[in-house]
Order: sequence, then structure tokens, then C-alpha cells
Amino acid sequence: MAGLSRFAMRRRAGRWLALPALLALLAWSGVCAAQPQASVENQVKAAYLFKFAGFVEWPDGSFARADSPLQIGVSGNDGLADQLEQMVAGRTVGGHAILVRKLRRGDPVGGIHILFIGAGERAAVIDMLAAARGQSVLTVSDADDSIALGCMIAFVVAQERLRFDVALGQVNASRLRISARMLAAANRVQGAT
Repeated sequence: MAGLSRFAMRRRAGRWLALPALLALLAWSGVCAAQPQASVENQVKAAYLFKFAGFVEWPDGSFARADSPLQIGVSGNDGLADQLEQMVAGRTVGGHAILVRKLRRGDPVGGIHILFIGAGERAAVIDMLAAARGQSVLTVSDADDSIALGCMIAFVVAQERLRFDVALGQVNASRLRISARMLAAANRVQGAT
């Protein structure tokens, strides 16, 4: 490792430390090496959605009762919804069981706490974001320009890894609060002061 700066060595070490964590996550999820890339990508996105739930604070009244489930709606990617359903089975976040709902364009988003919108038809993405506007729903998408369209979190590929960007303006408008730990893990945070 002669000739590498301290920063470069840390960066390399960080990649290697991240690899066992990713492999453990994939093993925990029951991934086989022979599965298609889309399946692995859905598993990583599902893991992110599950983790996001633990780092977001919803305003009072977001849950009908103290024991109401935290609902994650998935639109435009049934494979991700299926993977997420398997991953969260029997798990809780903040004392709330997790319920996954598959949504179609035009379905109401009432009661949803996290809404994932798949990169499908641009008009469908816009429609789903419009349905969530004004509600305390964390919106997440992998669609191109999803932040520009009004989404709060966008999945992006950076340095050959799936990461996420956060738009604080949209988050604050929905009265949600995202922990500093989650913001520190983001690829990019727009609207940070």
C-alpha cells in the first residue's frame, strides 16, 4: 500500500468493510449468486426502504393508533414489493408492524407512510407524487429526475453502488423529519444548510 494517501487507504478499507455487510445482507435475504441482477437490485432497494423507516419521524396523527402498522406502498415494481414483504415479515419499526401494499396508478395513498414509485412511465410517476403531495408520506423513487419531479429520496448509482439523494425542501414541506445519521449516509443532500 506504499504510495497511497491516508484518504485512499481509508476509502479502500471502507469498500472492503462495506462488502461483508452487503454480503451478509444478501445472505440474510436468501440471495443466490445465480439470481438475476434485477433481483439483487430489488433486495438492496428493499433493505434501504426498511432502513429508512427507522430514521424518519412522522408528525403526530400519522398513525391512527399507537399500534397501527407502518405502511410502505410500492408502485411500479411488484418484484420489489414482494422482496420487501419477505424482508419485513415479523419485523417492527418504532413499535409498528410493517405492512407492504402494492399500489397501481390512481390508487389512493391514504395511510401510507413510505411510498416507493418505480421508474415506469413518467406520467405515472408524476401522478403518484401528486397523490402524495400535502401528506406526510416519504416518497422514494428510482425514476430519472425524480427529485426534480418532487420526490424526497431518489435512488442513484454512484461509484458502482446503489446510493440515495435527499431533497430536504420536499421533506420539510411534508412535516417529516429525517435523522442526521440518514442524511450523513446520503450520496447528496439538496437544500442542506
